Amino acid sequence: MDNKEALRKLPAVDEVLRSPEVADLLAEKPRNLVVETVRKVLDRWRRALLTEGAKEEMGRAEITARVVGEVIRETARRSRANLRRVINATGVVLHTNLGRAVLAHAARAAVEMVASGYCNLELDLQSGRRGSRYAPLEGLLTSLTGAEAAMVVNNNAAAVLLALSTLARGREVIVSRGQLVEIGGSFRIPEVMAQSGATLVEVGATNKTYPDDYRRAITDRTALLLHVHTSNYRMVGFVREITVNELVILGKEYGLPVMSDLGSGFLVDLSHFGLPAEPTVQEVVASGADVVTFSGDKLLGGPQAGIIVGRREYIEKMKKNPLTRAIRIDKFTAAALEATLRLYLEPDKALVHIPTLRMLTASVTELEERARKLAEQMRQMVAEKAFIEIEPVISRVGGGAMPTADLPSMAVTVRSRQTDSENLARILRTGEPAVMGRVQDDRLFLDIRTVLPGEEEILVQAVTAALQPGEEVER
Repeated sequence: MDNKEALRKLPAVDEVLRSPEVADLLAEKPRNLVVETVRKVLDRWRRALLTEGAKEEMGRAEITARVVGEVIRETARRSRANLRRVINATGVVLHTNLGRAVLAHAARAAVEMVASGYCNLELDLQSGRRGSRYAPLEGLLTSLTGAEAAMVVNNNAAAVLLALSTLARGREVIVSRGQLVEIGGSFRIPEVMAQSGATLVEVGATNKTYPDDYRRAITDRTALLLHVHTSNYRMVGFVREITVNELVILGKEYGLPVMSDLGSGFLVDLSHFGLPAEPTVQEVVASGADVVTFSGDKLLGGPQAGIIVGRREYIEKMKKNPLTRAIRIDKFTAAALEATLRLYLEPDKALVHIPTLRMLTASVTELEERARKLAEQMRQMVAEKAFIEIEPVISRVGGGAMPTADLPSMAVTVRSRQTDSENLARILRTGEPAVMGRVQDDRLFLDIRTVLPGEEEILVQAVTAALQPGEEVER
């Protein structure tokens, strides 16, 4: 069959649009979207007919029916919002690709409140005059951390950039070679420092740094002593790292400010829940660090934000830096962060109501009970289509925090009788709602630690739908 004869089997755009199924689609979806989808599907079929001999055996009616089916499915897919709800069954609590921290109910309510109307973002309601978007957050942060002053920008990399730009532009910043971390997305401390206009001075060895290494590097061009908490990796063995306390002593000796980039940033000590001991923001502030930076959407459990606390004279300089306007937070971040911080005024309350903390501190007994209930619900629905079991697993903190922490957890495992686990994972991942698990030993593992309360029934429905015959074709 020659090319022209093969292409005659393809329906025209108008013919596809007149089909009953696509006509119904046009009544629900924007015409431009449907027409564009029809053209894309026809282009795909045109290329296939010219290159794949097998399709030449199809009749015109069969090809038209398949084109219509693809148009309906692709239009539905393209109509979905790109940002969609995902059930996180990976066991990674702060999953960067899934948006990191889940907001507390109070934070979500605060965002909805400011989104549904006007708010006093920069208005002092008492005086009727212009106010500061930082004021409510500053009061909470100084109360919680013991710092003199505070401000918030849109992420921690921006916080580090602003601090370096304000305190050390055109001068030198000394940092341990073992602390030149990559903070994600291929962005590294040296690159952030270069962007700030400060000059990096590396001291010590990768595995060992002493106060004298800093002391020998101090000159009249030195503006700042920097300590970076290596929250996303650990060095073990023949190592010796300088502490914030040692830098504070050195800073006082030479009259230099000390900055500590904590990265994740704790406001509560979780070591008594079996998690590795990490320095809290309060401890670092109390040690005498002049500036401390940390994230809002990691272990704090709030929205994406870069939080800066420390001595008033330095924070005030940062507020006046023109860069601040380019990286300032909006009303949604301000509302969510304020609501999250208010929960920390009662630490016991924070452990219950902030999802990140609740997931990190969940006991194996609690997780096993939830996993057993979920597995039983699934067996009732899909026992003939899949093997359902529960199994101990290890969860991770994620988000570049506590890299060595093993969190004992429980997972429901699914092994389909009709398709392989990679395909089952794909069907769930592309479904509505999307479900993310992990495949291991030809089984799909659904770690219960990161499945939020109330998502169990939705998860059962999603797995049931994914195991229906032909589902791998339809979704």
